Amino acid sequence: MKPEFMTRALQLAETARGRTSPNPMVGAVIVKGNRIIAEGFHQKAGGDHAEIVALKKAKDAAKGASLYVTLEPCCHHGKTPPCTDAIIKAGIKKVAIAAQDPNPLVCGKGTAQLKKAGVAVFQGLLQKEAKKLNEAYNKFITEKIPFVTLKVALSLDGKMADSAGVSKWISNENSRQKVHEMRASSDAVLVGVNTLLNDNPRLNARVGKKSDRQPVRVVADSSLRTPPTARILHSAGGEVWIATTSDDQKKIKSLEDEGAKIIRVEEKNKRVDLKALMKELAKRGIVSLLLEGGASMIGDAMKNDMVDKMALFYAPLIIGGEGRYSLAGTDMAKDLPKASRLLELSVTTIPADGPAKNSVGDVLVEGYVKK
Repeated sequence: MKPEFMTRALQLAETARGRTSPNPMVGAVIVKGNRIIAEGFHQKAGGDHAEIVALKKAKDAAKGASLYVTLEPCCHHGKTPPCTDAIIKAGIKKVAIAAQDPNPLVCGKGTAQLKKAGVAVFQGLLQKEAKKLNEAYNKFITEKIPFVTLKVALSLDGKMADSAGVSKWISNENSRQKVHEMRASSDAVLVGVNTLLNDNPRLNARVGKKSDRQPVRVVADSSLRTPPTARILHSAGGEVWIATTSDDQKKIKSLEDEGAKIIRVEEKNKRVDLKALMKELAKRGIVSLLLEGGASMIGDAMKNDMVDKMALFYAPLIIGGEGRYSLAGTDMAKDLPKASRLLELSVTTIPADGPAKNSVGDVLVEGYVKK
């Protein structure tokens, strides 16, 4: 089995990023005579799976062909029939599977069903790439909590705001556009109430078409300080969920009247318990979460090992003085060996824009938090 065909299947799967949740992204390629005769990908939850899309295109030509698929084919009845039945019925001779599906309804069972029917199965081709593609889905299925990406815009001296709490704008327009893309590919965006009060953000994804799926906008607000006039409640975008420990019915009604959904969660240190909030969000189908601040929430998330990945946008400026650190007041490690480390680090330069387009741009540092 040739890796270039699986590479193509992975590329197809990637095109649906942000549109398949809570399902995984999956791509499929059907090969015959050493050439691709049909291909497909899962476009949205409830729609045909990647294998079915490709099989429908291949029709009778699928008989005796090889199928490359990025995730183990399903073998159970959900919103759609089992893919394994369709693969066997079509007469596919060989199936290359990049990664096993961690879903207990499928895990190993799809492969076993294909083998039992006489289909030759090859597993693990580009497995690492396939697992990374669906890292959020994999965590959601196995741990029942969302995959959390922390996004912060910082000065070179590590400040996320000046002494007055102003953070608009540390990063450049191109970096902010990248953030909109990150929001668009996430199920939800989370901020603390202080960030909402200071910045009055919309937290929507201003990228693509108006009809494109928008992330749920979540505010952690223990005492319901969110004003009914907040822009987040009066701007286009996904639903607004306010997580709180308060039972103030007057405030709850005023926010619900503006379209907000109130989620009651447990309290910890007089604040919303973030671990409890993650479980509540997972129950509501949130697979991937973009955490955008503020400093105290970032600190809580890091201390509780909730962050899986970090995206740090460094701008070429020094704030100094009493500027606010992203982890101010958070003692992450009392000695250097215990400090949090990032793995699989990548560094990307984001060009400057507007009148300063010829100047030095921002630098995006991404990596996974070592657990």
